[in-house]
Amino acid sequence: MTPPASPADPAEPVRRVELTPAAEELLGRLADRHGPLMFHQSGGCCDGSSPMCYLRGEFRVGGADVLLGRVAGDTPFWMSASQFAYWRHTHLTVDVVKGRGSGFSLEAPEGVRFLLRSRLLTDDELALLAAEPSPLTGADATAS
Repeated sequence: MTPPASPADPAEPVRRVELTPAAEELLGRLADRHGPLMFHQSGGCCDGSSPMCYLRGEFRVGGADVLLGRVAGDTPFWMSASQFAYWRHTHLTVDVVKGRGSGFSLEAPEGVRFLLRSRLLTDDELALLAAEPSPLTGADATAS
């Protein structure tokens, strides 16, 4: 198991979400095969509690969904607003493990699934985030 990322350097912006090397490698293979991708974390039961990987634009982002950041360069990671309310104080690390995930997520045929590992943000990270603008939402993305 890869440990969650350590707290960010104060000179760098705080990242709310990152990938383990294994998840980044898998995402790269999926992008080579399918094209630009996106993640969405709904927070529902069962498979909804795992980050879902889709072709970019295949999943319609809602106006209240929150853009946590971009991983592996330009892959957006969205989260439902209700889920963000619970996870806003955490740093998320997307990892990959053996096992069958959702049939809707692109990694399902690979015999692996993405999952989240988390740690609480430090007081310093929370202070840096408080000084930044709020994360973009789906409403912001559709307005631009």
